[in-house]
Amino acid sequence: MNKKVLMLASLACGVCLFAAAQSDAHAGKGDFNDLKPSEIITPIFSEILVIPFPQGFVGASARAHNDFYINEMVLKGETIDHWSQMITQTGRKGLSSRPNVSPEGYINAIAGGFKRRCPDTFSSKGMGATTVSGHNGFVAWASCGTMNSDGYAHSESTLFICIKGTDDYYTVQWSERISASSQPLVYDDAKWSERLKKLSPVKTVPRAPAETTPHAGATDQK
Repeated sequence: MNKKVLMLASLACGVCLFAAAQSDAHAGKGDFNDLKPSEIITPIFSEILVIPFPQGFVGASARAHNDFYINEMVLKGETIDHWSQMITQTGRKGLSSRPNVSPEGYINAIAGGFKRRCPDTFSSKGMGATTVSGHNGFVAWASCGTMNSDGYAHSESTLFICIKGTDDYYTVQWSERISASSQPLVYDDAKWSERLKKLSPVKTVPRAPAETTPHAGATDQK
């Protein structure tokens, strides 16, 4: 985290990290490191998701379509197609009103997608319930020892923080790709606990009623 604090009040002053999106928002890119903020502030549907500035990461892709929003950040010098680490923010509009959905169940559904892609090398770990800005949440880790995507074989592991917002569901994810393994990966407590610590100041802030469209992604505004 850098020293210069980007306050929420800057949204009202027009000094923000986002480009306004239309309903068919397209990908946005930006180098967050040039701005040197302390936080990434992303309006998503009914709330504003705030995460600590991910040191060394830059914007790679952001898009909103109907009830889903996703913003992806990769390490500087990497791309959306070839990356070693990625931080992702997502939002699913209106999901909090469904009584049969829970933060743990939502992550389990995402982890199920991992398992379908690598049934023989899948591993996971539930790390328990949490609270984010008064909202119920859940933290978990899921991994594929071998996954083929973007034209090459690799392993892929993701730490998930899921938040049941007032109206919508949100996730913050930290993913890593390393060499493919013929065996399920073993959870590295030291590594992932440190990454969870870096993400744990995540919070949500209610959004003004007039602000209804998620932003496409970060832009470099000086």
